[in-house]
Amino acid sequence: MTSTRPGVAPDRLSHRAVAGGRAWPLGATFDGAGVNFAVFSAHATKVEVCLFTHDGRREIARLALPERDGDIWHGHVEGLTPGTRYGLRVHGPYDPETGHRFNPNKLLIDPYARQIVGPLKWSDALMGYRVGASAADLSFDSRDSAFAMPKCVVADTSFDWGDDRPPRRDLRQTVIYEAHVRGQTMAHPGVDPGLRGTFLGMSSEPMIEHLTRLGVTAVELLPVQCFFNDRFLEARGLRNYWGYQTLGFFAPEPRYMSQGAVWEFQAMVRRFHAAGIEVLLDVVYNHSGEGDELGPTLCFRGIDNGSYYRLTGAGRHYLNYTGTGNTLNLDHPMVLRMVMDSLRYWVEVMHVDGFRFDLASALARGPSGFEPESAFLDALRQDPVLSRVKLIAEPWDIGPGGYRLGRFPHPFLEWNDRFRDDVRRYWRGDTYGAAHLARRLLGSAELFDHGGRPAVSSVNFVTCHDGFTLADLVSYAHKHNEANGEDNRDGHDANHSENFGVEGPSDDPGVKALRDLRRRNLLATLFLSQGTPMILAGDEAGNSQGGNNNAYAQDNPTGWVDWSGAEEEFADFVARLAALRREYPVLSQRRFLHGRRRTEGDPPDLEWRRADGAAPTDADWQSPDWKAFGLLIRESAETAVCRGDRDVFAFFNAGDEVALRLPDGAWRCRLDTRAPATAPGPSVSGQAVMAAQSIRVYVRDEDARLAARKAAAGTTE
Repeated sequence: MTSTRPGVAPDRLSHRAVAGGRAWPLGATFDGAGVNFAVFSAHATKVEVCLFTHDGRREIARLALPERDGDIWHGHVEGLTPGTRYGLRVHGPYDPETGHRFNPNKLLIDPYARQIVGPLKWSDALMGYRVGASAADLSFDSRDSAFAMPKCVVADTSFDWGDDRPPRRDLRQTVIYEAHVRGQTMAHPGVDPGLRGTFLGMSSEPMIEHLTRLGVTAVELLPVQCFFNDRFLEARGLRNYWGYQTLGFFAPEPRYMSQGAVWEFQAMVRRFHAAGIEVLLDVVYNHSGEGDELGPTLCFRGIDNGSYYRLTGAGRHYLNYTGTGNTLNLDHPMVLRMVMDSLRYWVEVMHVDGFRFDLASALARGPSGFEPESAFLDALRQDPVLSRVKLIAEPWDIGPGGYRLGRFPHPFLEWNDRFRDDVRRYWRGDTYGAAHLARRLLGSAELFDHGGRPAVSSVNFVTCHDGFTLADLVSYAHKHNEANGEDNRDGHDANHSENFGVEGPSDDPGVKALRDLRRRNLLATLFLSQGTPMILAGDEAGNSQGGNNNAYAQDNPTGWVDWSGAEEEFADFVARLAALRREYPVLSQRRFLHGRRRTEGDPPDLEWRRADGAAPTDADWQSPDWKAFGLLIRESAETAVCRGDRDVFAFFNAGDEVALRLPDGAWRCRLDTRAPATAPGPSVSGQAVMAAQSIRVYVRDEDARLAARKAAAGTTE
């Protein structure tokens, strides 16, 4: 059915002059004399800006935008200033069967709002249709939703950046720390209680000191763009914790502000930059929080449903490549423009250093599925601002052909879940573990070594927010998500975890020792692998979520990092891993290693070794039970200029104790996961004993090598 019903009340126009204004920039822009409003809608018949009192409770004016340039409606309101609360009402056909769901009774968020205040109060009035009607979403609801909606704010985004400069860390030097603004700080004893859970708390001195100590060079923050709590979660007494239900792509999340000001986010970024730490944002442009056809009308659905979303058939239903009920339509030029404008805003105005794109395959879909040269990916790659920042893809969605690991073009990095799974399987003792681990140690070249992509393209991780923490990975054989209210049906089942005979916490010294060793082996493997390492916040402190591997709704001590039992010795171990990676650049190279020689007389850039010193045979690699092997790493033969970086020999043993034959020459042991606090050992050569379930890293003894060179030259100088 089609309807052009009027709003809930007569127009309440103020006496303010509404001039034509201009069609750019989109959103609400203060120009010193007033505010210019510009809104895209291709199918609307009228667009109104509604002004509210400062507390957002009362609508005081409803102003129709008088001009339309193409599909952009605009107008200038003289005398308005930053701080003005506003929302939108958009008129047009209500005909869900053809994709149109206009309903001017519903107050809408401006997609370009720089600040959003107030909570979303769940009510049936938020729905464009009558809940419970036999016609379902084909019915029409005439109730005003303004009382239940957050309000947009005309924001002043000016900020004194001083001498702030982006750290621009080389990817070879990058260590990513995935963190949640609220979860990182809520239980930290060193953070001011008034700043816990906020941007300012996240960048407080105790946090920066901790991250600097670990050797972190970039924090990757779970979504900080404005989001809301799902209705079904509030009914269970839970909240959206992770933040993957974005409502405003330009507005910082209000719950992370202590003073309700945009500058708090900017101050956080400036503090991190002063410490040499980059800020990366986990962004969710693949869907919105409006859900499917039975979801609320909060923003895009009411502004121009047919343009903003991917629709099926005639248009009533939504393509759902994201598992959330809808997928944004980046094939539409104005939706693509919104995403690009948002990304540039966070770089140019908020000074962030890069992005991790949630369900990035959905962003690159075209008529025939995933397209490596999609409009979105091409737009990013040519953009003079965005092409210079770090771009990380989560290379999958839930749609057909959505798993695209290794298929994103340069300069994208990609989350590598095969690294996660293969490292876990190897240390658990699964069959064929050595052959799979070998690929991951080399940066997953079989996936990424194409199109000139560097070896740092693989973002390697053992744990992330979605799954077990490191402590739980070695303490639980099964997930325990009962607190989520879904009868433990949610979350991954294939965790490749191990509990060492006890499900959950244990006071048994033997069990604890085995778990601690496994944690060290897992993280050591991460830092010894080619690629870009990412660690999960709290893993260095032994944080547990009680076996919950899907804490998306646990905005409580389950989801927060527990610092009360912080393990200083383990944090020191993580810091030593990062320092070892910095000291020996061959552990983080831009070019892949293939066992090639730079020139005929040079040794190969990579040598695989069995414990007896011989090169592995095909039978070794194909053996399901081969568990001990090493690799001798030199600088890649593909590197343009050889710098003579020092060799590193790493040996991985997921089996029993073995006698180890070292490569020729003198070596010093720099890392032993069985003795993590041991200082570098004396110079050794020949044979060594390799403990069970452990890793050792040897480096060339430079003093011994220099002495040998002098002796060969006939000098003692």
